[in-house]
Order: sequence, then structure tokens, then C-alpha cells
Amino acid sequence: MGLCSGVRRAIKLLRQAADKYGEIETLGPLAHNRLLVEALANLGVKPINDVDQAHARVLAITTHGVGPAVYAEIRARRIHIIDTTCPTVRRAQNSARELAAAGFDVVIFGDAEHSEVKGLVGWTGDRGIAALEAKQIRGSGRTPSRLGIISQTTQTRSAFTNFIEQLVATAGPDVAEIRVVNTLCKVTRRQQEAAIRLARKAQLMIVMGGVSSANARHLVEICSPLTETHLVETANEVEASWLADKRHIGITAGASTPDEAVEELMNRLESL
Repeated sequence: MGLCSGVRRAIKLLRQAADKYGEIETLGPLAHNRLLVEALANLGVKPINDVDQAHARVLAITTHGVGPAVYAEIRARRIHIIDTTCPTVRRAQNSARELAAAGFDVVIFGDAEHSEVKGLVGWTGDRGIAALEAKQIRGSGRTPSRLGIISQTTQTRSAFTNFIEQLVATAGPDVAEIRVVNTLCKVTRRQQEAAIRLARKAQLMIVMGGVSSANARHLVEICSPLTETHLVETANEVEASWLADKRHIGITAGASTPDEAVEELMNRLESL
């Protein structure tokens, strides 16, 4: 549980860059966790929402990645780039680019408003569309003859499988070829599987993570059917009433949750 290797790598790169350049900016938050963003801000690493807002001479691409047009815009402004794109996201971007180059219309299973998904769509040129339900593809008016399917890296395996089945079942007779590339993050999958095993034994699950973190929300989604589950961003959000008559409490954390936050949660539970 907790910080994945991609986020740990990004934190290391940003700390090194802050030591070298002083103040640097990130295009969006490094990860969807308020505590982590605040800790980085204390080091001089501050998020901005758009390239137009850049004031520092160094701009970092976050773990979620961006599309090629964004790289071009940053370079055109002669801003130095620190690229912390997660290697797993980079592989998904390569898959999106390669499928589009091979003549496939690319469907990305994911939240169209999520920064990672926006970047993936960008790597398809004009051949990509993002959706969480197969009916959104049917309603888009596209009738591709060759269909490539990939996923936002933090989606659950079961949800991706269901999406593929629905899309294949409704693809229509004009689709001559369907190619699926598994772009799910292996670390995220192992964390989700471990959370499920724990939830089956626990009377209460507490998921530590940012409220806007996709992988933290997915942990809640897979644990909730198995046992009482709560998402908290800070240890102080835990309510004593949750613990009444509970003898076995499970804890898991999203991939952008700092180790210190989990330790604070443990201390909070022990104090209660």
C-alpha cells in the first residue's frame, strides 16, 4: 500500500530539481494527494494549472503525463522540462501512439477529465476517445473498422474486463479487427488484490488517500461490497464511532499517500 515506485521516483526527481534550480513548477499537482502537494510546496515545488501560468524557468511534467502538444508548447516557451511521467503511464502512451499509427481507432477506458487520460488521448492524434461505458462509444457516432482498446493505468482489472466485453458485444459488423493492450499498472493491481484479501477478513476498512485520487477511490469501490469502508485524507477524519465493536480493522492507502500519513493514521487508531 501507499506510495508506488512511480511517485517515489517523481518525488526524488523534484527534490533534486528544487535543490539545483530553486523554485520550480509542476503542470498540475504531482499526484492527487493534498498532503504530498503541501510537503513539496515547502521545498519550492508549486503546481500550476496551465502552461500559460508558468513563471519559473523549470516546469515539471507530473506522474500522470501529458500529450505531445503540451511538450511542444513548453519547448516553444524555452522552459526547461523535468519529466516525472510514471514509466507505466509512458508505456500506455506508447501503446496509444503505436495503435493509432497502425491505423486503429483507439478507445481508452478511463475518466475523460483525468489528466492521465487526456495525455493518452493526445498520443493518439485525432484517433482516440475516452469513456467509462461502452455506450458512450456507440453514442459518439464513430464506426471504426479497426479498434484498439487500452486503459487508464489505475483502473481495476474487473472493470476493464467488463468494459472490453461490453464493447466487443456492441462493436457491430463493420469492425474487422479488435486489439486489446493491457496497460493496467501491475503495482496498482497487486495493491487492489491485497486490499480485497484484507477486506474479506476485516470488520472495517480505512482507505488513506486523496479525495480526488482515482486509485484511492478504486480501493474504496472494491472494498465497500465486502465490509464497511471509509476514505480519509488525514488521520483526524477518523471517527471514534466507526470503531465501536470492531476487533479487526484493515488499512490500505492510495499510491500517492505519503508514508507519514499512514503512520499518523496508525497512531490515531491506537489512541482511540
